[in-house]
Amino acid sequence: MPTRSQIKRWQHYLAEERAEGAVYAELAVHKTGEEREILLALAEAESRHEDHWRQLLGEHARPPGRPNLRTRVLALLARRFGSVFILALAQRTEARSPYNADDDATPAMAADERIHGEVVRGLASRGRSRLSGSFRAAVFGANDGLVSNLALVLGIGASGASARTVLVTGLAGLLAGALSMGAGEYVSVRSQRELLESSTPDPTAVTAIPHLDVDANELTLVYRARGMSEAKAKAHATEVLAHGVHEGVLPRLEAPDDEHESVGTGLGAAGSSFCFFAGGALIPVLPYLFGLEGTAAVAVAVLLVGMALLTTGAIVGLLSGGPPLRRALRQLAIGIGAAGATYLLGLFFGGG
Repeated sequence: MPTRSQIKRWQHYLAEERAEGAVYAELAVHKTGEEREILLALAEAESRHEDHWRQLLGEHARPPGRPNLRTRVLALLARRFGSVFILALAQRTEARSPYNADDDATPAMAADERIHGEVVRGLASRGRSRLSGSFRAAVFGANDGLVSNLALVLGIGASGASARTVLVTGLAGLLAGALSMGAGEYVSVRSQRELLESSTPDPTAVTAIPHLDVDANELTLVYRARGMSEAKAKAHATEVLAHGVHEGVLPRLEAPDDEHESVGTGLGAAGSSFCFFAGGALIPVLPYLFGLEGTAAVAVAVLLVGMALLTTGAIVGLLSGGPPLRRALRQLAIGIGAAGATYLLGLFFGGG
């Protein structure tokens, strides 16, 4: 007979498996094609794990207990959003499986959970790769605005300048920084897109394929130049020539699996960077806009920026599949550390 602690643990596992299966089923609703099939297969695997715990529990399988808060929140978010953030959270959940250290779980179940983590990692990486440069510019633009303008405001304020001077300086820093970030993102993204476009095969080059010398097979050099081994390039070029010459087909003149990174548009990245930098840079100025001065204004500015830094750090942590709290605290420490350095500099010059 199982002990009471075993029954409680098994009921918890049963609830967890049921909730995780529901997460994958909900995510599948928002997907199509191969991704949908993969998510449904994961849900089916979790159902098999449910059966294992249900058999062990027997009459104790009802009620199954409740999953932990993390899994319940994950299921709720999956029903509402079904985004890459949810996949990143699911990746972390699979990585925390206790089955390796539990003799009541079969070795196959423990192996399943590890592989599930890699499957979800692959699905999440697809979503991450599809994120445009605009999102990257938004997240890091907001962070830069928070840190740089807080540092500017604290440094000027610590020097003994009036609240009006700090306010004007903060607003000037907001506008100057937002314009600089927007212009920099535009140039960066446009340059990156132009570099990618320069490497894109000429679409008109395929018209030369029917006229190539089959024996010389110059097409082999094209695929070798794009990274294929000599043998693989020769085989692929021979296949392309056969189709092009004998069947009148003009295939794409590029190596298989040649994909370019999604970098977004220059204007989109510039607009996101401008708006989010300005939004971040506005936060440390808010206390002065509402008439606060001195220590009170500094304390409120630091508190507001600290909360915002924790939020952006947690978002980056979720997206990367890392621990959100650790990323949030790291972001907070870096931001407050930078602002603290300028505050001490302001105190030094103000005292002088």
